[in-house]
Amino acid sequence: MTTPRSSKEFLQGVPELLVLRLLADREMYGYEIVRGIREHTNEQMNFGEGVIYPLLHTLQKRRLLAIRREKYNGRQRIYYRLTATGHKKLAEKISHWEKVSSAIQLVLDGDSDAATATQ
Repeated sequence: MTTPRSSKEFLQGVPELLVLRLLADREMYGYEIVRGIREHTNEQMNFGEGVIYPLLHTLQKRRLLAIRREKYNGRQRIYYRLTATGHKKLAEKISHWEKVSSAIQLVLDGDSDAATATQ
């Protein structure tokens, strides 16, 4: 964690991490991603379409996602999948999250040895 991040940036990174992780397994369409996040987090996180669809467009512009269009019940459905760049970004985000999570856990556990070692 070399660069400090604001809490807003940190929290905005959560939906991105979850979307990238879900799409690492298989391609999905937008609402399927919304539902997948809710289901995989045991209803603890619920990002609506107003968060997920703009994020998908941003990730596509950043070339982290590729799309495929398919007709479904007379409507166009867009399926998203990770690109090679998206897989690399996911690995970076997972590594960062694991470091942040470990640091937070140290505080929650009250690890006084770690606090003494940094003084």
